[in-house]
Amino acid sequence: MACGLCILLWVAAVLVVIKLYVKLTTGWCRSNVCLVGKTAIVTGANTGIGYETAEDLAKRGARVILACRDPTRGQDAAEKIIKATDNKNVEVKLLDLSSFKSIRQFASGIIATEERLDILVNNAGLGSKADKKTEDGLLLVMQANYFGPFLLTNLLLAFIKKTPNARIVNVASAAAKHAAGLDVQNLNTIRHDRAGQGFALYSRSKLCNILFTLELAKRLQGTTVTTYSLHPGVVLTDIMRRVPQTLRFIIEQVINWFCKSRLEGAQTTIYCSVAKEIASLSGRHFHDCHVVDTYKTAQDPDISKQLWKVSEEVVKLNRN
Repeated sequence: MACGLCILLWVAAVLVVIKLYVKLTTGWCRSNVCLVGKTAIVTGANTGIGYETAEDLAKRGARVILACRDPTRGQDAAEKIIKATDNKNVEVKLLDLSSFKSIRQFASGIIATEERLDILVNNAGLGSKADKKTEDGLLLVMQANYFGPFLLTNLLLAFIKKTPNARIVNVASAAAKHAAGLDVQNLNTIRHDRAGQGFALYSRSKLCNILFTLELAKRLQGTTVTTYSLHPGVVLTDIMRRVPQTLRFIIEQVINWFCKSRLEGAQTTIYCSVAKEIASLSGRHFHDCHVVDTYKTAQDPDISKQLWKVSEEVVKLNRN
């Protein structure tokens, strides 16, 4: 009995230490940058770290466009942000990253109606069954997490360049570390004979986000536009909404104790969006509000070039 009690106390102590470590190492954005007169777009802003990011930018006075797939949930989020920040310049626009048609319509609308775009936060992402596909015939996870943001960014790029010191922020993940051996010619294929394909596909999509950022930074040289990728930490968000209910419940219980809150998870995204001191670090990767070394899986410059070329073909970027 005494032995069992000792084990329980030891486990409890370990859990407390882990919780304290997470809290003490979480980076916080301390920037007091004012965004009055500036415009920001945050994808997937109706929930999770996207919502927290949008609210922070609104508090700073920015015009904030919530780019959401669900207009009802998006409007609910906008109303909450307006109430919390007293900034009425918050608007919802429909964007479904799993549809290239929706992305093109959204981008055209932004260019036609907005005067400027200072901050684009490619935040929206999801985890899903590995073999689920979109109306465009691509794997849902790859399109929503990578190909969609790639197309959106490129469609808006000329418009963004017109705004001095604009920023493009891509929310990636440390899961990219596990996407070794990326085959850019087979981004939309999976191995049905292997387990864990959902995580493997998610890791692949997040590695693509980082490689995209690296190549984009090179292509932005000579402009005042900068771009950054980041790992927000492990946060309980709606990204798990498509995971089977029993598995989701287990994951949520673990994440609730061991990992960051949504506000904590949004800090690095906010930091990359506003911090003045990182202006010279375009293309770099961030975690807990500081720059970190690029993962080994993303260190081959040839892969980023190849990925860009393949991605242009997949999204039909240069076709009318």
